[in-house]
Amino acid sequence: MQILAIDDNEINLALLEASIIDLDADFFAFTDPLKGVEFANRTKNIDVLLVDYMMPKMDGIEVIQRICTVHPDIVVMMITAISQDRNVKLQALEAGATDFLTKPLDILEFKNRLTNLYKLRQAQKTLKVFNANLQKEVSEAVQTVEQREFETLTVLSSLSEYKDPETGSHINRVAHYSKMLAEKAGLDEHEAQVLFYASPLHDMGKVGIPDNILLKPGKLTHEEFDIMKKHAMIGFQILQNSKNPYLKAGAIICLSHHEKYNGKGYPNGLSGKEIPLYGRITAIADVFDALTSVRPYKKAWLFDDAMALIKNDQGQHFDPELAALFIENRLVVEQIYHLFKESENKLATPI
Repeated sequence: MQILAIDDNEINLALLEASIIDLDADFFAFTDPLKGVEFANRTKNIDVLLVDYMMPKMDGIEVIQRICTVHPDIVVMMITAISQDRNVKLQALEAGATDFLTKPLDILEFKNRLTNLYKLRQAQKTLKVFNANLQKEVSEAVQTVEQREFETLTVLSSLSEYKDPETGSHINRVAHYSKMLAEKAGLDEHEAQVLFYASPLHDMGKVGIPDNILLKPGKLTHEEFDIMKKHAMIGFQILQNSKNPYLKAGAIICLSHHEKYNGKGYPNGLSGKEIPLYGRITAIADVFDALTSVRPYKKAWLFDDAMALIKNDQGQHFDPELAALFIENRLVVEQIYHLFKESENKLATPI
């Protein structure tokens, strides 16, 4: 036990120290309240404060206030000769006092009260350690659940691109392009994180498209393209009833990432801000990555050519403000483009 005693009377301090000689405690005494407060401010652990009320320079109430600011959990016993002053006690209680003793001291009462205060302090410490450990365990459990959740999202993302030989690279680039654009558009960290894990689900519905259409090396016929367009609704239907926030966002993205700002997209012909923000962001990320990637029906475009298309389609295919942000952050886009040119079929950690 660490005991700090502040009393302008040296005899009183000597009496207090003698009274605790058989207790397992370190005793620090000051007749100057300013020096006592200064000591408290630079000392890490103080369990009990014993303080007189009437002292020069600073009274006991102010001492309690100042020390409790630094040591909010300290237990305080005020020792005063003016027990009849109810207002002093109320002020002391408000400042943080736990117990009171009156002068002249009853040594036996003092020792019993001090022992009770020490038990209270020990209980506080035990509870604090317990709460810290509990908080750590809860945090670790939440991290474990989140990790498993993200692994599940990775599997689903890989499933939606399973027939594509560049699956992992595509997933990573779309995720990072989307996250970057979300942050530049002013979305908070949580929403950017949701978009990072949800945007790779945009083509989930392709699992319902026949291989002869999905992997056709040439241009699709009108009838084949109509079938291909169904993947947006299929993905939405797969994910729409989920309570998971990432999958709910994925459902929105599936349904809206092929809508166009000018209203000529599919499946619902939405235009402008009618298109959900997640869909507008993912549309840019997906188109840019599709252009710069090899597909069964085309070669990869050059980086500059793909950037030029994003610029030319501002206000037509793409939200003009988001497209401008994407172009303004060309260096970050290029970094992601090169960083994930070849990667594992696994969603990488956000950069």
